[in-house]
Amino acid sequence: MYIEGYLTSFGNPDWSRTHEAASHTSPVVASLIDGGATCVGKTVVDDMALGISGENKHYGTPTNPASPARVPGGASSGAAVAVAANIVDFSLGIDTVGGVRVPAGYCGILGFRPSYGTVSLSGVIPVSTSLDTIGWFAKDPSILRRVGHVLLRVPYATQRNPRNIVIADDCFQLSKLPITQVVVNSMEKLYGRQALRHENLGDYLNLNVPSLNAFNVGKSNGEVKSSSIRLLANVMQMLKRHEFKQNHGEWLNSVKPSLDPAISAQIPDVLELADTEIEKIHTVRSELRSALNALLKDGILVIPTFADPPPKLGAKEILSEDYLVKTSALSSLASMSGCCQVAIPLGFQDKCPVSVSFLAGHGSDRFLLDSLHTVYATLQEQLDVVKKSKTSNNAVTREASAELAKEKGNRAFKDKQWQQAIGFYAEAIKLNSSNATYYSNRAAAYLELGNFLQAEADCSKAIDLDKKVLSLFLAPPLQKSKAFILYCILLKKCQLQSYNLMLFCPSY
Repeated sequence: MYIEGYLTSFGNPDWSRTHEAASHTSPVVASLIDGGATCVGKTVVDDMALGISGENKHYGTPTNPASPARVPGGASSGAAVAVAANIVDFSLGIDTVGGVRVPAGYCGILGFRPSYGTVSLSGVIPVSTSLDTIGWFAKDPSILRRVGHVLLRVPYATQRNPRNIVIADDCFQLSKLPITQVVVNSMEKLYGRQALRHENLGDYLNLNVPSLNAFNVGKSNGEVKSSSIRLLANVMQMLKRHEFKQNHGEWLNSVKPSLDPAISAQIPDVLELADTEIEKIHTVRSELRSALNALLKDGILVIPTFADPPPKLGAKEILSEDYLVKTSALSSLASMSGCCQVAIPLGFQDKCPVSVSFLAGHGSDRFLLDSLHTVYATLQEQLDVVKKSKTSNNAVTREASAELAKEKGNRAFKDKQWQQAIGFYAEAIKLNSSNATYYSNRAAAYLELGNFLQAEADCSKAIDLDKKVLSLFLAPPLQKSKAFILYCILLKKCQLQSYNLMLFCPSY
């Protein structure tokens, strides 16, 4: 976005070299400043704003505060990281095929893409004219909404609740985190169970966007339920590249800039779509908008923000076309239909941020921001409930598994299979290291093998866990003389008097 007197690099030093500083400020920036915001700096996008990983070979890759070993997502990587790192309260970014939503999800913050055409693109370097929007990031839903009220310029209206919440079940099938459970619990608590509706989005698109079949050259892995969304992403990429070439083809041919390999692969030497192809794409967009507006009348569609966790920095998959299409597939719904979408952080899975998205029909931006403001706290509360429940269930399961391993150890001990018994007791300890019995039993097995040092170590641990551990050594699998040896160890550890030892060990 242009700021008077400053050069906009477009993520590429050759662009900076061949362009002048801006002579005016973008209306979007000016509106926010007039509304009380302070501009503290400009951030860098992916090379030519065409990437989706957030890596930039020219200026470096900003560190993802939520997961430093992984990419921050792009194209608006710098803007997302500035918010995630608490440098600013909010920031602006360009979203063409996911440029705000993907980095918001990767960095564990909120990201909003408005309905197409509702926020002025004046003073913004175009990527794909019919797909571009200006989006914004924040951590606080109140700030995200305040920015929206300034930029959307919508009149005040009474806040209304969504009449239906559509859960795209097929889109969540690959998710390991119980996102749907969190969303369902939250929506039921706020709006009642009757507001919920489950939908197979792939099937819905197959039925209501028939023009997609014109681009169907083969099903993705034979899975009909996901092929329509992936196909939509392919069509979106075709349109993006065609319009990018129209906007910047002359500059590319004359300057021949140094481009990141992942970016240059998106700009083939010859890419001209016939008028008939463009017409087919416009038909897809028209049908898609109608289909989603019908599905989301006074409602919200819930989908994952992305299908897979953020890749690790420098991962080879980032260079592949498959990564680009897969990562932008879920983003294609809003990009191609012009609907509005907000990415919402929802915890972590395997130390990677997890994000869910809400979509609303074209022009329903204020409704979506208001709905987010209402449900955000409840979503976080329900996430905590699910986490605690999962932790509790895991603890119960681990304890039960530990007891099972102990019983197997006891059977092996009875059969005089000492080494096998040690293995089972060790498994029980691994599952539940706070149980003194497991250590005392393993000590007995070590004694049978003559491993007195290991037996002494386990006895010491058992005493640390339970000061009344003496009674444990009178129970099976300890027997007579072996028990006496253990008591000798305990005598040293507990500093007991010898006559007390005799009282506790009548078999001596």
